[in-house]
Amino acid sequence: MEAYLDTTKDIYKRAAETPDVGLCCTTTPIWAFPGLDIPKIMQQMNYGCGSTVHPRDLINDPKILYVGVGGGMELLQFSYFSRQKEGVVGVDVVDEMLEACERNFKEAEQTNDWFQSDFVSLRKGDALNLPVEDSSIDVAAQNCLFNIFHEEDLKKALKEMYRVLKPHGRLVLSDPISEDVMPENLKNDPELRGLCLSGALPLKQYIDMITEVGFGTVEIRAKRPYRILDSKHYDTDQPIHIESVEVCAIKDPMPEDGPCVFTGRTAIYTGDKEYFDDHAGHVLMYNQPLSVCDKTAGNLQATGSEDIYVSESTFFYDGGGCC
Repeated sequence: MEAYLDTTKDIYKRAAETPDVGLCCTTTPIWAFPGLDIPKIMQQMNYGCGSTVHPRDLINDPKILYVGVGGGMELLQFSYFSRQKEGVVGVDVVDEMLEACERNFKEAEQTNDWFQSDFVSLRKGDALNLPVEDSSIDVAAQNCLFNIFHEEDLKKALKEMYRVLKPHGRLVLSDPISEDVMPENLKNDPELRGLCLSGALPLKQYIDMITEVGFGTVEIRAKRPYRILDSKHYDTDQPIHIESVEVCAIKDPMPEDGPCVFTGRTAIYTGDKEYFDDHAGHVLMYNQPLSVCDKTAGNLQATGSEDIYVSESTFFYDGGGCC
């Protein structure tokens, strides 16, 4: 195993033994559902930068995989929708984190009469070699883990997620990203990588790595400010702004003209006709907004029509698009 991954294991071993509330800071409010009570210890051990639990992903009794279990909070939330024996699989490489998670489930059983610990199958395993069968998972997720990996290991982790997902299965990710240049000294600092800081990639590179694995559809669901690496506290001449991003990658067939990446762009037709048809599968009704992927947005702009308005990216997309 790479030396930086050993450092990461040590960080999360300590975080399992003594909850580190400031280790990560989720930028998404914790979901509240009827009848769901999340133990305080799980909230203290919520080592993520966003959320990977989206109700619209979790229909039809899904089989769910979560990599990097933390204190078990998102495993509990996923179980809320699954409610079946071993309906959720939690994988972690840190023994102490798996043990802490198991203890936390016992506490969750006391305040959630619907929950049983055997709803979750906890497995010792590596994100680079998942202990999960091919094409067996409906929804796979990771929160603030993949940014730790150097690029070659990140490719392996993404390929593993792709392997275990069923056709049209969903990979839901939350990671730090940064459009600023990360200095090599910070990028190669194993402690900073393990703390989910210096492994942040630019968004386009992050998305390109996902689509290169084969995911045909990608949704950017949220993007928010997260951290600043300033020159007073870090070895950098310029402040580095880090954001957190929530992404859903869908194991759809790859279109001939490339992946559909939704970054929250919208098209509106304002011409004299009832609708506009681009004869490529996209129909714009008069003055009705339609969410479009970046590829379609570019094609519509290329028409040069003054009757078609295309918005910039909002980096918020919640379904209902053109493709």
